[in-house]
Amino acid sequence: MADVRVDSDPASRLAPGAAEAGSASPTLGTPAAAAPGTGGGRPPARLPSMWSQISARRVATLAAVFAVCCWGVPTLFGTFWLQVIVTMVIYAAVALGLGVLVGRAGLFSLCQIPFVAVGAWTSLRLAQAFELPFPVLLLATGVVTSLVGIVVGLPALRLSGLYLALITLMAAGAITFLIAEVKLPNGGGGFWGYDRTIASGVVSLDRPAVATGDAAYFRYCLVVVSLLFLLVTWHVRGKPGRAWAAIRQSRVTAVASGVDTTLYKLWAFALSAFITGVSGALVAAGPGGVTTGQFPVEQSIMLLAVVLMGGVYSVWGAVVAAFLLRVLPRLLDQKLGLPSDALTVLFGVGILQVLLTAPAGIIGDLEKLAKKLEAKVARSTA
Repeated sequence: MADVRVDSDPASRLAPGAAEAGSASPTLGTPAAAAPGTGGGRPPARLPSMWSQISARRVATLAAVFAVCCWGVPTLFGTFWLQVIVTMVIYAAVALGLGVLVGRAGLFSLCQIPFVAVGAWTSLRLAQAFELPFPVLLLATGVVTSLVGIVVGLPALRLSGLYLALITLMAAGAITFLIAEVKLPNGGGGFWGYDRTIASGVVSLDRPAVATGDAAYFRYCLVVVSLLFLLVTWHVRGKPGRAWAAIRQSRVTAVASGVDTTLYKLWAFALSAFITGVSGALVAAGPGGVTTGQFPVEQSIMLLAVVLMGGVYSVWGAVVAAFLLRVLPRLLDQKLGLPSDALTVLFGVGILQVLLTAPAGIIGDLEKLAKKLEAKVARSTA
């Protein structure tokens, strides 16, 4: 029986510049080895992975950018803007988690910000109950949040599109209501860890000993978020990314190709929730701590908007989305004195522009511009 093959990244046909999980060989399963005696004994084709995309130039560029960010940003910016950039780095991971669902698996979720709240609550409770090293605490928080993500993602086995978005929106409301009722752990006893005799307010997670200051914590967050980006890239370039691309194109085609849609849909929700849960723990230890009213449901809609504007088909679109969500409002307020309503109008215009002319988002336009400039430089030097 002939191998069934599907397009490894249908986004390349649906949206210009959207192919990032694409590969030279689109086979979903493991390619069969050449049968003996069929001529030549050609070795089986290797499916692309994250490691096959590594080049010395790319590694050197990323290492240089990372080094400049680690030591340049704390030097150039004051305390206020450094704290804003810390939240931008953390929310880049939150946007990355939503990008896995929307851009890779084609699953729309409006529960991402409440997942941040779940991560913050879990990290605070685990830190009060156990003396865990901070990296272990982050992993444990991510695992617990991923389990919640699987539960929320169960309707995705039957629903999609607007119906799935509405179901996740109701789940977001339920999570927000529960956290508002039980409050964030403040050192009390029992399962919830909340002491009603203590005035409710801001709760903070203790930072690791190597990152007590804002500059050191910025570098710590940058390292953690970079590892999360590598985790997503490893998934996108591997078999899960090809399976998600098939599901996004057509569930029927994916099933016919042998893709376990149940497994990979829940896998997408679990990975997204894991990333968001780790981000929630970083938020809890970040500047200002956390409060019960810090994670409104409507922020999930705003997050979806900026993720679409940044570029849902590229992992780098998450960085643009985080800038739009956390830094741009501060710039408009501090430099131009514009109210928050003006930002909502700007995001609305941006969404229209993405839907009508630039489905690959801002990052897609930047990639096209970079290719044109590179081609122009090559022609001028030839």
